[in-house]
Amino acid sequence: QVQLVESGGGLVQAGGSLRLSCAVSGRTLSSYGMGWFRQAPGKERAIVAAISGSGGSTYYVDSVKGRFTISRDNAKNTAYLQMNSLKPEDTAVYYCAASSRGTRVVSTALYDYWGQGTQVTVSS
Repeated sequence: QVQLVESGGGLVQAGGSLRLSCAVSGRTLSSYGMGWFRQAPGKERAIVAAISGSGGSTYYVDSVKGRFTISRDNAKNTAYLQMNSLKPEDTAVYYCAASSRGTRVVSTALYDYWGQGTQVTVSS
């Protein structure tokens, strides 16, 4: 059983930073591609960033390029999302997910395990 637990969300002013963490238990993290998704009220859950099992390949949605950085520490079984220059439109519940494919996976449907989500609110 793989469990993912996000932390690090909160309320921040526009221009501020937050670092989300996703602690994974039950499996060796290096076997899984990891992704961060977000869901704003009234919108569908969408990919924000993804990283391969080795960490050598990453993906970012255009709206966060240059502001967000996805990373992972396989020794700590933890994935991260560093979010800088936050904007009010970044406000959402953020979810981490793990894909058994191990590659950099973009499609929501290809993720096998999900965390419970953490709220990020950016005030203007």
